[in-house]
Amino acid sequence: MVTNLPAEAKTKFVKYMEAKTPEEKLKALQEFLSAVPKHKGTENLVRWIRKRMAELREEVKERERKKSGSGTSIFIEKEGAAQIVMIGFTKAGKSSILRALTGADITISDIPYTTKTPIVGMLNYEDIQFQLVEAPSIIPSGGVWNNKGISLARNSDCLAIVLDASTDFINNFKEISEFLRDHGIHIIKPRGYIEIERKHDGGIRIVNYGKLLHPESEVIKLLNSYRIYNAIVKIYGEVDLDEVERAIYENTIYKPAIVVLNKIDLLLSTTELDRFKAMLPPEIPLITTSVLKNVGLNNIGQALFHTLKIIRIYTKPPTGKPSTKPLILRKGATVFDVAKAIHKELVEKFNYARIWGPSAKYPGQKVGLDHIVEDKDIVEINIKK
Repeated sequence: MVTNLPAEAKTKFVKYMEAKTPEEKLKALQEFLSAVPKHKGTENLVRWIRKRMAELREEVKERERKKSGSGTSIFIEKEGAAQIVMIGFTKAGKSSILRALTGADITISDIPYTTKTPIVGMLNYEDIQFQLVEAPSIIPSGGVWNNKGISLARNSDCLAIVLDASTDFINNFKEISEFLRDHGIHIIKPRGYIEIERKHDGGIRIVNYGKLLHPESEVIKLLNSYRIYNAIVKIYGEVDLDEVERAIYENTIYKPAIVVLNKIDLLLSTTELDRFKAMLPPEIPLITTSVLKNVGLNNIGQALFHTLKIIRIYTKPPTGKPSTKPLILRKGATVFDVAKAIHKELVEKFNYARIWGPSAKYPGQKVGLDHIVEDKDIVEINIKK
């Protein structure tokens, strides 16, 4: 990405940002592309523009299909503790795993690319459920076909990358990782990344959770050159001005992930498996499975629970019993988060809380809003009278 695009190009990009419909956005991007200088410094930008144009063309077609009544929405409403999208190449066994874990009514076929629309099932893990969504298989150089999987991945809480142990799974993992990264989805936390949330007023506010390598005044000047005058800029990790500009164009996000190496009974080389384990970053767990032999499938729920960094909190009224259905919160959540998740009025009228469970020093400990809760805590909130 470059920080010296001509004013004409920036003006045309502003038109894209202001466009409301996919058709308007597509036309604005075509004009933007024509104004971008073509040289080595703009290669990534041009690649992004062309990918985004392909996505918009597919979106236009999808809207037309829906209008005619022949389209099927690929958006899946989230249910359960989290939505996990299963992605991978064809014949890796995604459908078989989904059916084995959830009992979903799926027809398993030997024909490649049988799954053309998302398939959903619910995985029971202890007292919660995870929503598993099988995305259509990735096709190398598949163009608009792959937009379905990318849209699902972006909306998910976590990704399950499914690989076939009887193939060159190490190279397949690298290709899938690169494919996701090319579409702005990171499964390994990048050195730094930026979120730009545009507002209607309030000016530019920079929230620094990491390290900005340039003065804030330069960031504001860059955003103003794109006619962005009101926004919250959140900085994570170490970032420079180029990455700020990249965030203007690309919606780059991080998604936690697990890797499911399926058909482990057909593994050709234990040496390759050891090499794969060594190359995977510690934040991405590897689960080896075989649907045919019923091996390893029970480990997937636990891996998802820990990868998502979620906790279960059981609420309890002052004179009643604890709920059997837990609240799902992120690790590090406080009593404030518990109260807010139940009803904002509980925060406003909060007096104190009592805790039973791992975070309590003793049963029924009296705590305030800033107390950090842990998995399987029971929380009783008392309000002012």
